[in-house]
Amino acid sequence: MESVSFVVNGERVAVDVEPRSLLVDVLRDQLGLTGTHVGCDTSQCGCCTVQINGSAAKSCTMLAVQASGAVIKTIEGLAENETLHPVQEAFSQCHGLQCGFCTPGMIMATVELLEHSPIPTVEEIRQGLAGNLCRCTGYVNIEKAVQSAASNLRTMRDRDAAEASK
Repeated sequence: MESVSFVVNGERVAVDVEPRSLLVDVLRDQLGLTGTHVGCDTSQCGCCTVQINGSAAKSCTMLAVQASGAVIKTIEGLAENETLHPVQEAFSQCHGLQCGFCTPGMIMATVELLEHSPIPTVEEIRQGLAGNLCRCTGYVNIEKAVQSAASNLRTMRDRDAAEASK
C-alpha cells in the first residue's frame, strides 16, 4: 500500500492505495464520489473525466499515485452550495443529457473547453468534446447546452466586471 494525498473538491484527503489503483476507482470506491463514471476502462468514452490541476483528464487511465499532490475537481465539486454551475444548469435546461451516464464527463470537459474558448464555434465544441461519447443522443442538445453555458458565463463575467468597476 502507498499513501497518497490530494485536494478533492476543496478538501485535502489522504488515502492508502495499491500502487496500481486507478484514480477513478479511488474517487468512487474510497472517497464515495460516484458521479465520476466508469464506462469503458480504455479512455475511449470520457465518462470518467475530472479536472486535475484545472485540466480535464480521464481518471480511468491515471493511477492514483500519479495524482498525488494534485488539485482534483469532480462533478460533485462544481456546484456551489445549492447553486448548480452554469454548465450543469445549461445541460439541464437544454436537455443535453438522456440517460445521464456520460453527462458528468461531458460537463467536466465542457468546463475546460469554455475556460479556453469562451465563445466556441460548433466545430470547437465538437473538437473539445471529441473524447467524450454519448450513446443515447445525437449531440445536438449537448452542443446547444455548451453554447448556452458559454453565453451564460459571458453574461456572468460581464455583470461581475461591471459591479467590480463601480
